[in-house]
Amino acid sequence: MLGSSFAGLTTARFIRARCGDAVDLTVVDRNPYLIFVPNIPMEVFANHDPLVSMHMETVRFHDHDGNRFFNAAVTAIDPDHKTVSFVPTDRAGSASETIGYDYLVIALGNQLAYDRIDGFGEYGDTVSSGYYGDKLRRKLHHGYRGGPIAIGSAHFHQGLERKPDWMPVAAAACEGPPLELALSMAHWLEERQMGDARKVILFTPGKVIAEDAGEAIVTEFLDLATSMGFGYKAGTEDVVRVGADGIDLANGESIEAEIKIVLPDWVPHAFLRELPITDEQGFVVTGTDMANPDHPEIFAVGDAAALTVPKLGSLGHQQAEIVARHIAAAVGRLDGDKIGDRYRPEVVCFGDMGGHKGFYIHSDTWYGGKTSVFKMGYAPWAMKMAFKEMYFRSGGRPASWGEPAAEATMDHLPLP
Repeated sequence: MLGSSFAGLTTARFIRARCGDAVDLTVVDRNPYLIFVPNIPMEVFANHDPLVSMHMETVRFHDHDGNRFFNAAVTAIDPDHKTVSFVPTDRAGSASETIGYDYLVIALGNQLAYDRIDGFGEYGDTVSSGYYGDKLRRKLHHGYRGGPIAIGSAHFHQGLERKPDWMPVAAAACEGPPLELALSMAHWLEERQMGDARKVILFTPGKVIAEDAGEAIVTEFLDLATSMGFGYKAGTEDVVRVGADGIDLANGESIEAEIKIVLPDWVPHAFLRELPITDEQGFVVTGTDMANPDHPEIFAVGDAAALTVPKLGSLGHQQAEIVARHIAAAVGRLDGDKIGDRYRPEVVCFGDMGGHKGFYIHSDTWYGGKTSVFKMGYAPWAMKMAFKEMYFRSGGRPASWGEPAAEATMDHLPLP
């Protein structure tokens, strides 16, 4: 198992639960912990350091399950010889080592390409890591002068090689966070009597923001955003430069802003790019069983998988269960006719709106389905908080019925 953040930790724990002692499971990750990224915005607005409040040790759960954990960075995969090369990361200067495998699960996530945005390090902000979350927290609570705030996405370079016909092409990797940040920011400004939604402008490289939520939900959200006074720019194409006074966009426009919050391009790790198991961008190609068609002993889950579009945690959770069932069948711990459903993506998102309110999105219309649910109120916020608590308490192995139960509850919950 390569990776031990959201998708990796959950997959490893599901494999162990399904397979028991039928597998020797080794997990490789550069960190013995994860930062619970989905709740970083909530911590930022509450003036909590997410490096402290959202920190979850992972190595103890692997130890509990009987997994070996290597605190190391993966540097190469050789699919023909079934080996992985890595360098231990707990001390600088460690030597490279190699380990073999019978089955390989790639859950390495991606690199976030802030380094490709001119000026981001000096002037940009985001919420995709503990460090950046705390940087924005300090800026908002201790340095913000009350100027305009821009929130949006850089262009996502999705792999198209061997892309299935049913999968759309996304302009942005995931735009739930910009929606969440905008709504929460408006509440934060009002609470401090520093303004309201009219100080916030949303921007997207796509034709519309959060296109993966489906046309009906996007229309409803944009109607809400317009009534609240948010600014909005679509078709910005990409972020070219972040400066002291705003953001320059690839379509030739600029946005004036004191606070510039950008969600980046998702870029696969460099060593994956030239492998025969990946597309032209470096995302791991799989079928809907999450196995590579040319090397069926290799699986991918989470952001590293080409089929994970948008880059959304609920998709990684579904993939983790699929991989665990397939490996359990391969080692004789599950009948082949009980493997269950293949990957069928749905957008499931809980977002914070401030004031103990949240929004809930459940949609598959972007993929050709008919489900389209968008709700706001106290219940989605409570569900978001409950999931974080469950994830920490279960050590990344929530009950298999948890997500379907949450969806069923929210889908049929009456509007307030």
